[in-house]
Amino acid sequence: MGTDYILELNGIEKSFPGVKALSNIDVKFEKGVVHGLVGENGAGKSTLMKVLSGAYLPDSGTINFDGELVDIHKPSDAERLGIAIIYQELNLLNKMTVAENIYIGRSPKKAGFISWKEMMRASQEILDEFHIDIAVDAVLGNLSIAEQQIIEIVKAISKNAKLVIMDEPTSSLTEAEIKIMFEMIEKMRKNHVTVIYISHKFEEIFEICDTINIMRDGEFIGQYPVGDISRDEMIEKMIGRKLVRQFPERDPDIGDVILEVDGLCDFDNKVHEVSFELRAGEILGISGLVGAGRTELLELLFGASKKKSGKIIIDGEEVNIKSPKDAIEHRIGFVTENRKEEGLLLSSSVAMNVAVANFRRLAKFGFYVNLNKINDVAEEYVDLLSVKTPSVAQPIRFLSGGNQQKVIIARWLYSDSRILLLDEPTRGIDVGAKKEIYDLINELSHEGKAVILVSSELEEIIGMSDRAIVMSEGSIAGEVDKADFSQHLLTDYALRGRAKN
Repeated sequence: MGTDYILELNGIEKSFPGVKALSNIDVKFEKGVVHGLVGENGAGKSTLMKVLSGAYLPDSGTINFDGELVDIHKPSDAERLGIAIIYQELNLLNKMTVAENIYIGRSPKKAGFISWKEMMRASQEILDEFHIDIAVDAVLGNLSIAEQQIIEIVKAISKNAKLVIMDEPTSSLTEAEIKIMFEMIEKMRKNHVTVIYISHKFEEIFEICDTINIMRDGEFIGQYPVGDISRDEMIEKMIGRKLVRQFPERDPDIGDVILEVDGLCDFDNKVHEVSFELRAGEILGISGLVGAGRTELLELLFGASKKKSGKIIIDGEEVNIKSPKDAIEHRIGFVTENRKEEGLLLSSSVAMNVAVANFRRLAKFGFYVNLNKINDVAEEYVDLLSVKTPSVAQPIRFLSGGNQQKVIIARWLYSDSRILLLDEPTRGIDVGAKKEIYDLINELSHEGKAVILVSSELEEIIGMSDRAIVMSEGSIAGEVDKADFSQHLLTDYALRGRAKN
């Protein structure tokens, strides 16, 4: 690997009121190496990234970049040095084209004017280099989230960055798109570009990274060559204790059929002739590749989109669910895939986020909301689900991802939901919080709740579900009983396409 370091951090510290976010961080990152960075939410990964990006100033310590002592006071300082950061929340302009997004703020010019022709040519060249089939004149807002993620990566590469920091870069990508992204990383490595790869997906860390860097409680625990540490050892160092079983023991008490879905189709043909049953106390996993129609199916069941044909039957009677209000009345709760944009009122309190689907129940004399009752209910469910928050008045944006997810689940428990639709409930959540969510889902099923669990993590489907269906191209490609679970079989169904009778 050599001895040449692109980045050296010495004694970096950062505090916020009541919290020491970074404590005496000492670490060196070698040039041309892919460094995995792992740690639970709150370990300090995001704070460290923001120090390197110029979003935060460290309280003390020094930064050496490419052999020189540097000060990073603002994002433009980081960009000038050759540091590019790809955040989980994309930093793109939806109304502009792909080419304009790639070259925003540094458009090629001819005779003092922007050369659109050169911008298109240069953008096409870099897309072709990575075999990316996206039109340079496409409006970004018309692309999928996965395609936008790829453009964000291309934008960083086009700046000739020396250090690229990637925060959960594959959270919305398909297998094929992940392969393209890994090819990009390999090319950067060959060009001696250093990558810091932040992810909760440990299989990716071990596949693409050369070193694993572990943080815990604002401290740097250690840097390990990827071949010198096991997955379990890594997790134990992350959480500071011996690893316990991640998935709870399932001893299901499965009852009668609560929900029947018969020939369900949507208007966009993303859900096509889907039929299945769900029983009380059952956890039904739904697996499949990104774009298979899993989220769209849950949206149909919750009334967030309109069905074209088919039947939804609850307790033996066909129901007409045309809106989320109808779904809530039929005691269906929905934990969405994108909690920050669709599931949470980020500027509102924990209490208000628990109550938002229940204002009718909380209204006094039928026309105004009883704020004391909201707080009482929220405190009850915060205690019940062990939500870590200073108070129910705390704005929910300040909670960790795992605690935000618990608040959304609390919302549907207070709504007395019998059927819970969970779409990627542990996405972006650290390993410790994941176990808490798994235990909670298990407990809810024991109470007789019927759960549909959509997940892109096969480990999660296998570890949590009593039965699984696999979707492909909007249809059910296969159904697998727990006794037959294997990653190979689930993947085979996902890749096979629509099941042929």
